[in-house]
Amino acid sequence: MQIIEVTGYAVRSAVITMRRKGTPLEFVIFPMLHVASPTFYSQVRLRLRDCDLIVLEGIRGRSVGVSALTLAYRFAPRRKRNGLQEQHAGLLLPEGVPIINPDVTAAEAIEDLKTLPRWMYLLLMVVAPVMGLVFALRGPRAFLDEDMEVEDLPSTPRAEMMADDPVERAMIGRRDQRLLAALGEIYAERGEERIRVAIVYGAGHVPAVVTGLRDRYGYRPREAEWLTVLIPA
Repeated sequence: MQIIEVTGYAVRSAVITMRRKGTPLEFVIFPMLHVASPTFYSQVRLRLRDCDLIVLEGIRGRSVGVSALTLAYRFAPRRKRNGLQEQHAGLLLPEGVPIINPDVTAAEAIEDLKTLPRWMYLLLMVVAPVMGLVFALRGPRAFLDEDMEVEDLPSTPRAEMMADDPVERAMIGRRDQRLLAALGEIYAERGEERIRVAIVYGAGHVPAVVTGLRDRYGYRPREAEWLTVLIPA
């Protein structure tokens, strides 16, 4: 199942609705990119108005290490000619919909990254800002790369290699566990309510969410709607 699709002219995100037979609670997954066109974020916000609870990604607190990593996507929106925006709560969150954030703290995120070999950790801290500059200079076309695609299961040898990347595991492993634990609590407490629970997380977390909801609780993808993330000029 495609989650982020990259073609020669656009990047699209699949909003996935998961249901379980006999259970009124629905999970609606919004695969996010940290940088996108303003229209994408407005379309997400519009759909979040119809949800009853939002489970939102967001590392809590600050650290120098996390700030260095986020430079990889903070540079691109600063060039106005790119026509891009950085994701933030003000662009996404409608008023009146409750929000929970089960994400890790900044200290925990850096703790996980420091489980990597020291040379790999230091290289990551250097490479992230450089990649941010590259994205800023190339503009939206930097996103038209097949490596930006996300699927629930790797479909090529290269995708399998990337899925098993130690840096990726260090960056999202504990965060995926926290997210699935929070979704399990929502299911246990509110599974008999007819509500829509939005999961607003980076696309890289979505394969674990889809697999976890399926294997643990019997949820299956039942609907998908494509939203255009960006169309390079």
